[in-house]
Amino acid sequence: MKNSLHKEFKKIFNKEAQKVYFSPGRVNLIGEHIDYNGGLVMPCAITFGTYLLIAPNEDNVFRFRSLNFEDKLDIPLQEDYVKINTNWFNYPLGIINFFLKDGHKVKGFDILFYGDIPISSGLSSSASIEVATAFAINELMESGYSKLDLVKLSKSVENNFIGVNSGIMDQFAVTFGEKNKALMLNCDTLKYKAVDSNLGDYILAIINTNKPRKLAESKYNERVQECQAALKALQQELNIKNLCDIDSDTFKKHSYLIKDQVIFKRARHVIEENDRVKLAAIALSQNNLVEFGRLMYASHDSLRDLYEVSGKELDAIEEYSKTDSDVAGARMTGAGFGGCAIALVKEDAFDNFSQKVIRYYTNKIGYAPTVYRSLIGDGVGELIVK
Repeated sequence: MKNSLHKEFKKIFNKEAQKVYFSPGRVNLIGEHIDYNGGLVMPCAITFGTYLLIAPNEDNVFRFRSLNFEDKLDIPLQEDYVKINTNWFNYPLGIINFFLKDGHKVKGFDILFYGDIPISSGLSSSASIEVATAFAINELMESGYSKLDLVKLSKSVENNFIGVNSGIMDQFAVTFGEKNKALMLNCDTLKYKAVDSNLGDYILAIINTNKPRKLAESKYNERVQECQAALKALQQELNIKNLCDIDSDTFKKHSYLIKDQVIFKRARHVIEENDRVKLAAIALSQNNLVEFGRLMYASHDSLRDLYEVSGKELDAIEEYSKTDSDVAGARMTGAGFGGCAIALVKEDAFDNFSQKVIRYYTNKIGYAPTVYRSLIGDGVGELIVK
């Protein structure tokens, strides 16, 4: 892979790449739509991601190329930048804009991207590109940002440059991910614990619905606003900063404060889902995959019925999984509205599961999903060419 990418870089820019970096995508094992509500999530880095090849140039121009997209950008170094339509290169452009506005010196670079994350799948291709760019520029320009700084600046770019009100989980997972560990992350304090993820005889199946999900154009921002409305109602009697500052019992006692039934459902999902993450961490640490699987199904059902972000495509995958004795649990992952689901599948039954879920889904939806076998991988870093 690295050798072929080096050849592509030389073909495009007529010189050798100086460095190669890799930033993974992520799946969230449980804890969905929690990150912007100050609660607990449990993501992990996966072995699909973004490769970034880079070399400085002498003419103070940023040249962005991708092997995944035809559109490209050559733009001179200037004091700051603004978003250009909805092109993919806004993600690295936004990162460079942050470095410049934060007072750091940046020079021209030729940069080639290649990603093997399915586009618009909900596996955080955007965060992967952001973190890869931030990590590379920080190292090459010796800007002095810590890993946590890179997480925060990448989130700032997503929120303020791209215009998506996402939380911090995606950038955190692709930066701090560890092989064979899930990250139990408190999205309010940013304290985290690496949870041993011994899946035993099971592996992680990622099922891409192949229904593209454009996050900035979805109802994601609407859900953020609904949660803010719920919080404001509860704050009439409760001294809380985030919805996830309370548990399900406290919510039941004060839920009468929320008059709107839709707002009530959104808040109930968030608070109960936060409790599920705590139970999931215990189940994983005890290698109790039956309980972990039950919590996955409960999470999906809540996202379908209370938060209303799943859809017939994601529901079809969960429906099939519940009928398959080789599946411990399944749920949608990511923001929803299409994208991917995940399932815990017995390793020796993976091929059989893959064939059956594809058949079930195709019969119900009218086109096929794509099924991937995934491992839990490491976070962003430089790839050393040997």
